[in-house]
Amino acid sequence: MRKIGIFMVGLISSISACTQSADPYYVRMADSEMQRNPESWMVDFSKELKWNYCHGLELGAILDVWKKTNDRKYFDYAESYADSVVNEDGTIKTYRLEEYNIDRLNSGKMLFPIYEETKDEKYRLAMALLRSQMNTHPRTSNGLFWHKKIYPHQVWLDGIYMGCPFLAQYGATFGEPRLFDEVAHQIIGTEKVTKDEKTGLLYHGWDESRQQRWADPETGRSPNFWSRAIGWYMMALVDVLDFMPENHPRRTEIIRILNDISATIEKYRDPATGMWYQVTDKVGAEGNYLESSGSAMFIYTWVKGAQNGFLPKVFEEKGRTAYDQYVKRFVKENPDGTITVTDACEVAGLGGEKEYRDGSYAYYISTPRRDNDPKAVAPFIKVSVLLDK
Repeated sequence: MRKIGIFMVGLISSISACTQSADPYYVRMADSEMQRNPESWMVDFSKELKWNYCHGLELGAILDVWKKTNDRKYFDYAESYADSVVNEDGTIKTYRLEEYNIDRLNSGKMLFPIYEETKDEKYRLAMALLRSQMNTHPRTSNGLFWHKKIYPHQVWLDGIYMGCPFLAQYGATFGEPRLFDEVAHQIIGTEKVTKDEKTGLLYHGWDESRQQRWADPETGRSPNFWSRAIGWYMMALVDVLDFMPENHPRRTEIIRILNDISATIEKYRDPATGMWYQVTDKVGAEGNYLESSGSAMFIYTWVKGAQNGFLPKVFEEKGRTAYDQYVKRFVKENPDGTITVTDACEVAGLGGEKEYRDGSYAYYISTPRRDNDPKAVAPFIKVSVLLDK
């Protein structure tokens, strides 16, 4: 843990920056999070050091701020976590491959820029370890990754974001082109088993075995549309396309899916605020609430997709408008000069042993909400960088 606390000097300037409202939101949000979490392992309200997808999500966004500003304090903050959790031999504290949890791959993405900057071999070894998980990760009969070993035969939209962008970047970085075939298969296959033809939306999960109580006995699909799950899937599409070769035979199909779902979600915006609800299609229904993580993910996808030429240019303008509406609805100024993103669903899932999650409307609207959740903070920072706001 040679760099533990190295960012504390930079933190002093971070705190002062929080008070300067003229700074762009990506700086103010990153500085606010660094003030709230003086050590980077504290991200996601953590009480101890652990390898967690939320750390990679938020620290990856903070690395975007480093690239945008060239301010070293952001790199040092992110790298202090990586240095603490990755051992010299490339093993990762609290990570166990045999759990076959696809969430564990997501934080591997933040290691690419850190390895490129530091050339520290332990980061390359850690990425190789994570990639090796997918050699034996369990699959459905049609070749889709189980979400976790403890959720057998189940595919969740969340898992596409957790695994596919990492695998695509790994394939591009380390010369493993067959990973592009794998990623395309996962994305296209998941759309096929989760898409509702009537609405065009994607259901949260699919159980091939049809054994889960939440699974439709005919289709295997869960009963509701969760905005953050759709948001995970959409962000995966635009992030994978950063690395998918232009001549890949299934690239156009991924772009087709991106265009379809981007047009579909526009139909489900709240007329008054322009934002999206926790349960996507139940606009204005009793108990449903405007939710900040899914909304940020949708806006990020629109903006990045249009800027990179995968969506019509009009989606960048739609994204800019939605971004301003997002700030008005979800971003709060604090007395100490920091800013807060409000109203994020803390967690939602399907099934489980301790407390069974049945995927019902009542379940999704009952999940706890909290402020400054990384799942809202990170896409907000990332889209702010894209828009230079």
